[in-house]
Amino acid sequence: MAESTAQPRLAQDDLPDLTHKQIITILTGLMMGMFLAALDQTIVASSIRTIADDLGGLSAQAWVTTAYLITSTIVTPLYGKLSDIYGRKPFFLLAISIFTIGSMLCTFSTSIGMLAGFRAVQGLGAGGLFALALAIIGDIVPPRERAKYQGYFLAVFGTSSVLGPVIGGFFAGQATILGIAGWRWVFLVNVPIAIAALFVVTRTLHLKHTRRNHRIDYWGAVALTVSLVPLLIVAEQGREWGWGSFGSLLCFGIGLLGVVAFFLIERAMGEEALIPLRLFQIRTVAVASIVSVFVGVGMFGGLAALPLYLQIVKGASPTEAGLFLLPLTLGIMFGSILSGQLISRTGTYRHWPIIGTFLLTASMWGFHYVGADTPTWKTMVLMVFFGMGLGFNFQPLTLAVQNAVSRRDIGVATSSATFTRQIGGTLGTAVFLSILFSQATENIPTAYQNALNTPAFQAALKNPQGDPASNSQFIKGLESGGGFSGGLSDSSFVQRIDPRLAHPYLEGFASAMQSVFFTATFILLAAFIVSWFLPHVDLGPKPGAKRAPAPSEDEVQTDATSEVMAAATVKTDANAEVKLAPGRHRAPTKRQLARQR
Repeated sequence: MAESTAQPRLAQDDLPDLTHKQIITILTGLMMGMFLAALDQTIVASSIRTIADDLGGLSAQAWVTTAYLITSTIVTPLYGKLSDIYGRKPFFLLAISIFTIGSMLCTFSTSIGMLAGFRAVQGLGAGGLFALALAIIGDIVPPRERAKYQGYFLAVFGTSSVLGPVIGGFFAGQATILGIAGWRWVFLVNVPIAIAALFVVTRTLHLKHTRRNHRIDYWGAVALTVSLVPLLIVAEQGREWGWGSFGSLLCFGIGLLGVVAFFLIERAMGEEALIPLRLFQIRTVAVASIVSVFVGVGMFGGLAALPLYLQIVKGASPTEAGLFLLPLTLGIMFGSILSGQLISRTGTYRHWPIIGTFLLTASMWGFHYVGADTPTWKTMVLMVFFGMGLGFNFQPLTLAVQNAVSRRDIGVATSSATFTRQIGGTLGTAVFLSILFSQATENIPTAYQNALNTPAFQAALKNPQGDPASNSQFIKGLESGGGFSGGLSDSSFVQRIDPRLAHPYLEGFASAMQSVFFTATFILLAAFIVSWFLPHVDLGPKPGAKRAPAPSEDEVQTDATSEVMAAATVKTDANAEVKLAPGRHRAPTKRQLARQR
C-alpha cells in the first residue's frame, strides 16, 4: 500500500480563508447537532435496564442498541458521499430532522420490538450527525489546527456524556412525569434540543459548495444492507436458534453473498462508489480502519455491559448508575482534549492510538477480574483508564484519515472512518450481549445449585428477609423447578428478595460478564498490535505560522538568471581545477596559476 504525501498539502491549500470568529460561528451549529447524538448514546445506556424490565425483554434489550447501530452504520457512508456531491448543510439538517422524528416515535413504544424499530429510525438520522460534523471541520480548518478546534466538539461530547447517564437515570427512576412514564422522557427530551439545533444550524452554517455531477451508488448501499443485517441478526439470535440451525446458516449465507456483492459493486463503480476501494490502498486509511473496527468492538461491548453490571449486580438505581459512569466519561474527555492539544502543538499523532489501545487492553483485562463482591471504586478506577484509551483513539484516527486524502474525499473518508468504528460497535454489541446472556443462562442455575446446600442459603430459605411476597414467589419458583432458570426477562426481583437468595444470581451474572470482558481483551490486543503499523503524515505548518508566498514572475526570471550565472561560474571553476593523483588535493603552484592566466 502506498502512502500519499502530496494529497494532504493539496487538501490544506484549497481550504477557505476563514477567521477564527467565522469558524466558531459555524462550530456552534455543528456542536448542537453533535450534542444531540452524543446525549442520546449515553442517556439510553443508564436507563435501558428499566426500559427493558418495563417492556418485559431484558434478554432482548440488545435489539434496542443493535437496531440503532445497524441503520446508523449503513447510512453513514451514504451521508458522506451525498454531502460530497450536494453539500453538507442540507444533509446535516435532514439528519437532525429524521433523528427528531425517531425520538418522538420511541416515546410511543409498547414492546421491546417496537422500541427497537423506532430506534432504527433514530439511527437513520444519527448516522449523519457525527460524520458530517467532522467532515465540515475538515472542509474549513487546516489539518494541524483541526485538533485544536475539535476540542470544542470534545467538550460538547464530554458534557453530554456526563449529563446523559445522570439525566437518563433520573428519568428512568421516576414513575411518571406529567402523566408520562419516566423512561419515555429519555427520548422525548431530544425533541426540544433538536428543534433548537435546527434553528441554530439554519442560521449559522453557511458553506460554499460546488456541485459535482456524480452517480449515486444505491446498489452499493443495498448490498451493504444485505450483508450487514443478516449477520447482525444471527449474532443476536444465534444462541437461541442454534449456531448450526437452518435459520443461522441462512443468515450466514445471505450475509456472505451481500459482502461479496458489495465489494464487486464498489470495484465496478470506481470513483462513484459509496466507499471507494482506492482509499484503502492508502496505508494510513487501511490501518486506521482496522484499528477503528477493533476499538469499536471493544468500546461498545464494554459500554453495553457496564451499566448492566452496575444496576443488576451492584444494585445501583438508574441515577446512581449514571453517576458511577462519570469516571468513564471524564476519562474520555481528558484523553481527547489532552491528545488534541498536544497534536496541535507538535504536529504528531501516531503514538496516541498506540497508547490508547494499550490502555484499553489493560483496562479490559482488569474488568474481567471484576465480580459480584468487587468494591465499586475499583471498577471506577478501571473506567477512568478505559475512557482515556477511548479518548486517545477518537480524534487521532479521524485526523489521520482526513490528512491522508485530498480535500474532495474528506466527506467520504470521514464517513468511512466513522463507518468502520460503527461496524465494530454494531458487531461488538450484538456478539457480546449474546455471549453475556448465553453465559448467564448457564452460569446462574449453576450458581444456585452450588449455593443450595450452603448454611447461609438454607437459612435464607427458612427465614427470608425483605419483601415477603417476592421471597415467597421466588422460593416457590425455585422449588418447583428444582433449580433456577428465570430472571433474564425481568431482573428487578433481585432488589426485592433476601440478599442471601439473590447473591447466587449476582455471582452467575457477574461471571457471565467476565467472559465478555475476557473475550474483548484479545480483540483490543489485536487493535494495539495493528496500531503500530500506522504511519505518520506531516500535519503541515504550526498554527499561526505563515506560509511562504508564491514567487512572482519577475522573481522566477531573476532566479533563473542567477541559476545560469551560477552554472557558468561552476563551469569556470571546473576548468580551473588541477588534476591531482587520486586521494591527493593541494593548492595550485604559482607557475600553474600563471599558465592559467
